[in-house]
Formats: sequence, structure tokens, C-alpha cells
Amino acid sequence: QSTIQNTNPSYPTFHPVVAMPSTISDTKTKDDVFVSLALVGVGLAIGSILATARHKAKKYKVPKVWKESSTGKSAFSSTNRPTAGATFERSLPRGKHALQLYSLGTPNGVKVTSLLEELILVYGTDAIEYDAFFISIYKGDQFSSGFVKANPNSKIPVLLHYEDMKNTMDDESSPQKVTRIFETSAIMLYICETFDTKNIFLPPVGDPLRAECLSWLMFTHGSAPYLGGGFGHFYTYAEEKIPYAIDRYSMETKRQLDVLDKHLSGAGGPYLCGEKLTIADFACWPWYGNLVLGRLYGNSGEFLQVEDYLHVMVWAKRLDARQGVRRGRKVNRSWGETNMKLLERHSVRDLERLEEEEEEEEEEQNQEVE
Repeated sequence: QSTIQNTNPSYPTFHPVVAMPSTISDTKTKDDVFVSLALVGVGLAIGSILATARHKAKKYKVPKVWKESSTGKSAFSSTNRPTAGATFERSLPRGKHALQLYSLGTPNGVKVTSLLEELILVYGTDAIEYDAFFISIYKGDQFSSGFVKANPNSKIPVLLHYEDMKNTMDDESSPQKVTRIFETSAIMLYICETFDTKNIFLPPVGDPLRAECLSWLMFTHGSAPYLGGGFGHFYTYAEEKIPYAIDRYSMETKRQLDVLDKHLSGAGGPYLCGEKLTIADFACWPWYGNLVLGRLYGNSGEFLQVEDYLHVMVWAKRLDARQGVRRGRKVNRSWGETNMKLLERHSVRDLERLEEEEEEEEEEQNQEVE
């Protein structure tokens, strides 16, 4: 027996039975061989036709009207749906502070927690303090009735500000006492306008720098979805790796990194608004800073050659070294090293304990080395 090896996985592999002659002078045997090989050729041709037909059958044809169907298995396939609103009844938990944050330690969550922690370091906990509750977007916590009431778009993070601690979201008699804010840029602006009384991180109205700050804040708000929902999804989460989609969003992500790199190399550095650190930096860093530092989407840093963006790298490391940013990364985080995750936060003391534990571990490691 002999096997016709197939180098194209789309074609079937054939195993014809061919009686090989003991001597090539046997005319009848030679004829049998030629017939057998001819049949094999026909079989391969048929296999090629069938493979082509299967390929064409898999090719997506856009229907006149879209209908929901299975989109494969991914981290979010069980929660994705084409409708809004709550899927189950559950109220949001509530802590003791006026600010209640419901979030997850993803880049969008870190935007807000980094800003809050930086403000606490500047103004102290008597001026601003908050509770942060963990929302698992993988389990669908964002579709609870309480969360949807706070944010009808069912996205993290969402912030509730209780001006009167006696009121609740369900108190119809005085709903103005509870302010809800969703979308990260809106939350960050609200926090600064309410608590950053010295305009440390948000330039005042009338200052030309404010327009620059808002422009870069909205740059991130509009651009990051191409990085996360575009590149991150197709490069990491999508079950089927689609070259066109990966190429499309890789190109756009690299273009955005180049925008930042060129800006930071010129009049923009060392921060997005020149010499002044602003909420634009806190909004941009969790996405683009973590990307170039190798913390997003597995080996994406090598894939995108992020080391080429030298000025973005310097800026990312500068932000990464800040205590407030480092603290913000830990809040509502359920993965990673023990001293880098805090599922829920109810006071600054929660983070101080993690820092103390981290220092103790470093001391022990240094003693072992000595």
C-alpha cells in the first residue's frame, strides 16, 4: 500500500491500494499502475472542488436584516446581547462614604481610581473619600437592576454621589440628593469640578490649558475603543483570528501610539499638557501606558513593537511611578500578585496595608540576598 501525502489541509488525504509491479516490463501491470494513478488524480481534483465549496459555504454573506446568532466562545460571549436593561433584580451595595464607585480594575476602571487616589493624596480623606465595589463584567453583574438604574448603558465604572447620606437611589422624594455619573470622562470631570478646588489636575475655566486638557481627554475617550474593543478583542478574545480585523486595528493602534509619541517628543512633554499633569494623563495612561509597559493582551507589546515609541514609554514609566496611580491600579482588581489587588476598597487604610505588606516582602527578599 502507498499513501498520497497531502500538503493542503483543505484537501482530503487519499490512501489508494496500488499493486506495484515486480518488473516494469510487465505491460499489464504498468497499465494497472497508470489507471490507479489516474484515479488518484481524479480523486484529488474532486477533493479540491469539495474543499473550495466548503470554503465558499463558510464565507459570510451579509443578510438584508441582521439576526442574533451564536458568535462563538470568548470571555464575553455569555453576556453579549443586542438589548439593554436589567436581566435580574439586585440592589447595589453601599458603603459609608458620600462617593460610591462600582467598577472593575480594567483600564476604564483605573482611570477613575487613579484620579481619586491622587486627589486623596493632595487633599486628604477629610475632603474626599470613597467606597469601591467590585463588578464582575464576566458574570454579568452590570445587568443587575441596581446597576442599570445607576448606568442604563451597563458599563463600568459608575459613580454615585450621595449629598445627603440618608438618601438612597430609590428615594423618589428627593432624587436630586443622589447624583449618578457614568462614562469615565464625565466621572473624571465631575470629580475634579466637585473636589479639585485648587485646580491641581483640571485647569480652571478660561485657562487655555483647559481646552488642551479636554482635547486630550476626549482623544482617549474616542480612540481607546479602537485599542480595546478593536485590537484587543480580535487579537486576544476572538475565537477565530481574522487577519483583516487584526491588521486593521493593529494599524490604527500603532497610528495612535505614533500620535502620542510625536506629541510627547515636542511641546507636549513631559505630560500631555506640557509641564502640567492633568486628568488627560490619568485617562490615557491605563490604556496606552499599560500597553507599552507590556500589561495588556499577552504578547501584544512585541507584536506591535511598542519599544519603538520611546517618548510614550518614558511618559508611561513616569506615571507608573506615582503613588496615586499605583494605588489606583490595585482597586477592584481580582487578578495578579496579592499585593497588587484589592477586590473592594472602603478606606485609604486598605491600600496602606497592602503597601506595608509589600515593603515587608521586599525587606525579607533583601535579607535573603545578603
